[in-house]
Amino acid sequence: MAFKLYNSPFKRAKGGGTSKTCLPKAKIASLSSEKKKQLVSSKKSAASQGKQKRSSKTNVKGARRPGATLRDWFENEDWRRVDDPSKKCGE
Repeated sequence: MAFKLYNSPFKRAKGGGTSKTCLPKAKIASLSSEKKKQLVSSKKSAASQGKQKRSSKTNVKGARRPGATLRDWFENEDWRRVDDPSKKCGE
């Protein structure tokens, strides 16, 4: 007899993602105000729909320094919120 798992944890992740958009402080400074608004609205829209990621169309290029490993990038950058750069990412 075959079972159908309607609420299988393997099909999709439960719960929505965060609505905070974080990037390194230097990258936020180089973005235009229009691009910042687009990033923030995209992330909030995805979070309100229960998605964990925003659309890949709003990915930011050039945020990581050339030659930096992924670990270096996360540990050594000053991560700030795009909507309010005066706040750190976790605030």
